[in-house]
Amino acid sequence: MARPYDPGPKQFVFSVGDGNDQQVSVGDPQEAYVAFSAFFRGRESDTYTIEDEPARQRLVLMPRLRVISRTRDADQPRSEHLQVDRPNRYLPSAMLFFENGYAGLDHFGQWFADLSDLDASPETRGAARAATITTEAAAIEEVARIWADSGSVDPSDQYYVFFESHDVDDDRAERAELLQLIGFLGLERVDAPAEAAGGEVWVRTDPRLDVECARWS
Repeated sequence: MARPYDPGPKQFVFSVGDGNDQQVSVGDPQEAYVAFSAFFRGRESDTYTIEDEPARQRLVLMPRLRVISRTRDADQPRSEHLQVDRPNRYLPSAMLFFENGYAGLDHFGQWFADLSDLDASPETRGAARAATITTEAAAIEEVARIWADSGSVDPSDQYYVFFESHDVDDDRAERAELLQLIGFLGLERVDAPAEAAGGEVWVRTDPRLDVECARWS
């Protein structure tokens, strides 16, 4: 059961730019998610916005551009943008926003401050993201985040499998980032088994990674 908002209830405004905004008053993140899911699925739009006016934060989903944007106007104003590789990412991003606002999406993917950065190739975006990570602790955390999103441990418990069952054309930006971080951390990448999907990346277990991945499991 979702933890109730305290103080609550909270108010959110859902909009698609046609003037027919929907304001909801909800007691917890799950209630907000259910309301927004109905709003999202009941409309065809280029842009869906969730506004938390008291917190001065908003989330913007742009399915046709395959982009998610988040904005925080309070304190230190900031906007960031994320290229979406899979269509099932939009509603989970909304749930994270309902749970913890702008900060709830910190580990959701590769955020960029400049929207034009998303025009770069996935490989360039992945390399740029990896280049911003300069400490071992941050690199381990990011590798664990990528693994938690779509990975597993092989039956022998010897390898972490990233992008399990994914094709090589999927997750190109995150794969490029991961490969650079593997090198930065000195992790051992091994050849995937012949029966593995083409996009899988196999990495031998490492004590540093074991501890961090356990936190994400």
